[in-house]
Amino acid sequence: MRKALLSAIAISALTLSACGSGDDSSSDGAPAASCAPSSGPVSLTYTTWIPGIENVVKVWNDKNPNIQVKVQTGPNGNGGTYQNFFNQLKAGNTPDLGHIEYDALPSFRVQDGLFDVASCDIVAKAKDQFIPWTWNQVSFGDEKTAWGIPQDSGPMALFYRADLFEKNNIAIPKTWEEYAAAAAKVKAAGGYITNFSQSDINQFAGFAWQAGGRWFANDGQQWTVDLTDDKTKKVAGYWQDLISKKLVSTVPPWTTEWDNAYNSSSAWTWVSAVWGANSIMSGAPKTAGKWRVAPMPQWSAGENVAGNWGGSATAIFKNSKHPYEAAQFALWLNTSEEALGLLNKEAQLYPATTAGTKYSYLANPVEFYGGQKIYETFAEAATQVTPDFTWGPTMTSTYTSASDGFKAAVSGQGTLEEALSKAQTSTIDTLKSQAIPVKE
Repeated sequence: MRKALLSAIAISALTLSACGSGDDSSSDGAPAASCAPSSGPVSLTYTTWIPGIENVVKVWNDKNPNIQVKVQTGPNGNGGTYQNFFNQLKAGNTPDLGHIEYDALPSFRVQDGLFDVASCDIVAKAKDQFIPWTWNQVSFGDEKTAWGIPQDSGPMALFYRADLFEKNNIAIPKTWEEYAAAAAKVKAAGGYITNFSQSDINQFAGFAWQAGGRWFANDGQQWTVDLTDDKTKKVAGYWQDLISKKLVSTVPPWTTEWDNAYNSSSAWTWVSAVWGANSIMSGAPKTAGKWRVAPMPQWSAGENVAGNWGGSATAIFKNSKHPYEAAQFALWLNTSEEALGLLNKEAQLYPATTAGTKYSYLANPVEFYGGQKIYETFAEAATQVTPDFTWGPTMTSTYTSASDGFKAAVSGQGTLEEALSKAQTSTIDTLKSQAIPVKE
């Protein structure tokens, strides 16, 4: 049933949108009509914000003189790169390849901006190399299409300060109930158990994903938006309680203030994705050797369910004149042990392939985390992410509305549930304004 529902999303993606650019030309001529090899040397452009990506691409360029890739780096997706992509789609001068997070792919799909990489035989044959739920993120459940090559995933776990928990004789929480109890003890010891993200709603989406919340669905005729389903309301109520009791800090994420909360030992845990390992390492260098990683707290003791926060794909824009060569590069980047090892070294990216989760470099102890083999925990979490969480076609707008409400809630002006309710209304209005059929 769910599989059929997801398939409908891909089949109807274009018919649900009246706002596509309709521009099928590129800045230097018509795009390729099919996925066939080009004749002669090829030059590709690739826009991303992955740290150290130039070092990875250099390896490809050194080995593939006839398919050269030029890297263009920029801010993260919602920080400006996505808007640049949309502008370039209208102008017909997109790069050949772009870095797009899973939650943003539907937005580009309804704009008819992406090339169906599954039409390339080399991609279709590679499908089984990927963790199933990550492939669902690029195919929307349709076995015959794919709108990007899965690059990484964001299985979530609990980063925690082992030294502080041990010093204060506080057990590492295995359930959310235990986490709330630990929060009170941490506050009594002069700290906060974590910082609640008031503006990056992706983390909350990961919490809802783990709990079983399902925000969007499509029956082939229209979208259904439900940001206030029972599971999501349970998550919102849980965090609202911690906020109201002042058991969590609420500084803006991705700021110096946020880094200082962890670097000064004010914040003791962070329920985050695998890539968060790099965020703590760079933002809290004074705490080296004191962190560990444990499984994400569960809603019921004995369960083994993980949420996902982030993850992205390497997409090929429909304006590319060389989709076959672009697909060759994207597959190498996201399936070869050489490239995946470099991506992990440079940016701590966690692979989306099943083989990648077993590569030897992920079994190495991480000094910053006290020599713990942290990727073993994330490898287990990657298998515990349910595959049927669907993103809507206007997530940027949804995030903006929810973020405004969350910021108000942490300052005592409303609640998280009220913020989600307003975001739902705003999302429905946005879909209607773009002539995308949606259930009211």
